[in-house]
This record gives sequence, structure tokens and C-alpha cells, in this order.
Amino acid sequence: MRMPVLYIPHGGGPWPFMNLPPHLDHGPNLRPFLESLGNTLPQQPTSILVISAHWEQESPTVLDPTNDRHSLLYDYYGFPKSTYQIEYPAPTAPQLTQKISSLLSKAGYDDVSKEANRGIDHGVFVPLKLMFPDANIPIAQLSLLSNMDPEEHIQLGAAIASLRDDGVLIVGSGMSYHNLRNLMSGNVDETSDMFDSWLADSVTSVDPNDVKKRLTQWADASGAREAHPREEHLLPLMVCAGAAGKDRGTITFSDRIMGAKVSSVRFGDENNDRMAKS
Repeated sequence: MRMPVLYIPHGGGPWPFMNLPPHLDHGPNLRPFLESLGNTLPQQPTSILVISAHWEQESPTVLDPTNDRHSLLYDYYGFPKSTYQIEYPAPTAPQLTQKISSLLSKAGYDDVSKEANRGIDHGVFVPLKLMFPDANIPIAQLSLLSNMDPEEHIQLGAAIASLRDDGVLIVGSGMSYHNLRNLMSGNVDETSDMFDSWLADSVTSVDPNDVKKRLTQWADASGAREAHPREEHLLPLMVCAGAAGKDRGTITFSDRIMGAKVSSVRFGDENNDRMAKS
């Protein structure tokens, strides 16, 4: 059964596993949303491929650990000691890693790399610890491209789209609003809602070519650069849109996180397909 593609907000640092001060309030709904996602899938994934905002490379790079369990990269700073002791010993996915490399090579990427010495970052283990707390599903990770080109990230997603037919859940992990200065200072303004409205209109278009065109031109949207001074937290959405192919997107979560309007997108399940054909 073909799996959907998910673009999810992973929140700030290890937020679900600590007592948050008021200025870091993530609201009451993000945690239960992430915790419920696994139960909304058509089947348990055979494995999970995550594209996180927190890993960029010059060329497409797949995580290829030598151990059979992932180590964690605690790539956040200034949080309680306990958050550096979080565990998520998920299995590695060497066969999936090889398949990703092969698909990318067939799509014309002649510079695919593998990384053996990096752990999965918090854009991977924080949401997955909520979604699949048993840590029993093999995980692979694919980097973003440091050139930040939205069209290339859409193409990257298209190259790996066939993994969905193998039961692989493709997850883009980022934030649809990521202006840290505004978030930390509490100075989020109406541009948050403006950009969120553009995003919802774009990903739910019935025309997949229109979706991709809009996402390629995201920087022209109202509030775009206020929402994303740097676009690494938005680019996982581009990969997801590429992997979605002709599947229509739906907004599955939309709420305030630290004052900003933040959304999650799901492409390609039964309900979406029916909507797209109606």
C-alpha cells in the first residue's frame, strides 16, 4: 500500500521532554497531533526516511551508520541536562540507504555521498519519539542541499517518490514559520498568518504543477522572508511535494507555536486522492 508523505513541525529543540518557560509555549495541540500520526497511516511503515531542516550538504548525502542502532546528535544548546540523555535507539536501515543512493544515481545525481559518523539530529528523533515511541522502525536520513534551491529540492523528492510504494514513510521535518528572532522575542506579527495562508492555498491546489510552481516561487509570497529569513526549515516541504507527485496536499495541523501560525501538510492518502478526483 502506498504511503502518504508528511511535512511536520518538529518544534523547538527538545520541547516535549522538558518543562517549557512561557515564552517557549508550543500550545496544547502539537504534542497530541504528533503522537496520533502513526495511527492515521494506512499501515505501519516498513521504514522511515526523514529529511530534516538540521542537515545540509553540498550534494545529496544519506546517513549510513556502521552500527545497527542510530546514535543521537543533540544539536541544541542551553537546555536541561536531562534533554541530553534522551534515548531513541531506532534501527538503522542499510537496505533503504542503498535504495535511496541507487534512485538518486538513476535520477542523474552523480555525487551522492554517504555519512557514517553522524547521529540523527533532533529534527528526526524528537518528532519520531512522539510518533513511534517504541523505536522499532528502521530509519534513514537524507540531507538537504546547501544551495537552498527550492526547485532542486522538489526534484530530489521526485527522485525518491517510488519508495512510498515499498511502505516507506517519507517525512519532511521543519517548521512552516521559522524566524527565531521573532519567536524568541515574542514579536511575531501578522506576517505569520499571511504566509501560513499562502502556504495552505499553495499545497492544497488541485493542480500538482501549480503546487510546485508556487513552492518554487515561495520567496515572492506575502510575509515569506519574515517567516523564513533562511529557508532550511521550509525546504523539507519542497522535498515532500516532489515525492508527492500528483497527490493533493491537505493541512492536517494548524495552530500557534510560540505565537506564530504553524502548519503541517500531508500528501497522498485515500481521502486526498478522492478529493483530488472530485
